[in-house]
Amino acid sequence: MPYVMVDVESDGPIPGDYSMICFGAVIVEPALNRTFYGRLRPISDAYAPEALAVSGFTREECMEFDEPRAVMEAFGAWVREECRGRAMFVSDNNGFDWQFVNWYFHHFTGGNPFGYSSTNLGSLYKGLHRDVQLNFKHLRRTMHTHHPVDDARGNAEAMLAMRQMGLKISFA
Repeated sequence: MPYVMVDVESDGPIPGDYSMICFGAVIVEPALNRTFYGRLRPISDAYAPEALAVSGFTREECMEFDEPRAVMEAFGAWVREECRGRAMFVSDNNGFDWQFVNWYFHHFTGGNPFGYSSTNLGSLYKGLHRDVQLNFKHLRRTMHTHHPVDDARGNAEAMLAMRQMGLKISFA
């Protein structure tokens, strides 16, 4: 099963009322060279300035980004092209990232190529070590910059390190 590490930046806490501004994805494999990056025009007038600030973009810049439908169609095509079989969505905070990607896929394309499931990277690490107090973030090599491809790559590096520690995942 191919694993796709995803990171989302948004301008608020929930999809629909607020917008996914950009996201990045990396196929989890040793090379970490298969990536996707999308920047999406806001879908509502609402935004939280402090949330938008994390992305590093201004509202005016975001208004020039690509139409969400086109970005989600391109991402879906990329997932289907790059992944043989069912792809598994993984993220550092899948309660946040998954809700945006899943909502956008269903709203703009009518379906989600990842299906109905996602995996939380932090939970994998905690389970691997049988300790819910542990944090995996020290395993990242790429700096966490809030550029979603950098952040997805760093999280994919952490997942590859977990594989070296005994996490049973395969690259398919």
